[in-house]
Amino acid sequence: MMVSPLLVKARHDGRDIVEVTPERAGWTHVGFRALRLADGERESLDTGTRELCVVVLAGSVDVTVDGVTHESLGNRASVFEPKSPAAVYVPAGRQVEVRSRGRSEVALCTAPGGEAPREVRVIDPATMRRSVRGKGSNTRHICDILPHDDPTAAHLLVVEVLTPAGHSSSYPPHKHDVESPPAETQLEETYYHRLDPPQGFAFQRVYTDDRSLDEACAVEDHDVVMVPRGYHPVVAPHGYDLYYLNVMAGPHRFWVFRNDPAHEWMLKG
Repeated sequence: MMVSPLLVKARHDGRDIVEVTPERAGWTHVGFRALRLADGERESLDTGTRELCVVVLAGSVDVTVDGVTHESLGNRASVFEPKSPAAVYVPAGRQVEVRSRGRSEVALCTAPGGEAPREVRVIDPATMRRSVRGKGSNTRHICDILPHDDPTAAHLLVVEVLTPAGHSSSYPPHKHDVESPPAETQLEETYYHRLDPPQGFAFQRVYTDDRSLDEACAVEDHDVVMVPRGYHPVVAPHGYDLYYLNVMAGPHRFWVFRNDPAHEWMLKG
């Protein structure tokens, strides 16, 4: 079976769900891992030269950074609950341990740590900005975990999106692959997809103006799509709600995108 080079298939069993390293993606900034942890199971890591955002996708965990423990983070059973996730920002050069309380699903989002000193921050779900974008069948629900107007991080941007069944998102198609602010900024991006019910599927296309990159991916539960450049719209078929966690990072921490001119007309109605 031919699989797009931009599609990272998930493991259906075991602790490690999916992983994207900069080396695997062929880029510089974004790293992503998703883990399923059993009760009491731990994940330990050293952030090294990279910053980290731990996102508690489901369940509850304790996060310890350099010996200081932040307990019982996370209060939703599923990413499809209408609740914001718990999250912890960790700068470079820190020792981290995540310990699961019961079963949990955790995302580890990373990027270069930058040069300025930064502080550990537990991001309260109550402070996360929630919004609705689009209209009609282009309506989707946004939760900004670590947006570009939050000065906490050096490079990381993290956001989650819920696209109802039968709707599109990241649409009209847009891109952010040229560093020319204020018109557009260069940001690599990963999409971590979840489906409800989990046997569902969705579609994501990644393409450039000249079609030198033009990939269409059929994504299943827990799959990741890597977006090194180009436009990247998503469609959720009838019957299946689609969630995805976006991780972005680039030379500068500023999100400005350019819509595909061929489809921008629909925003003017």
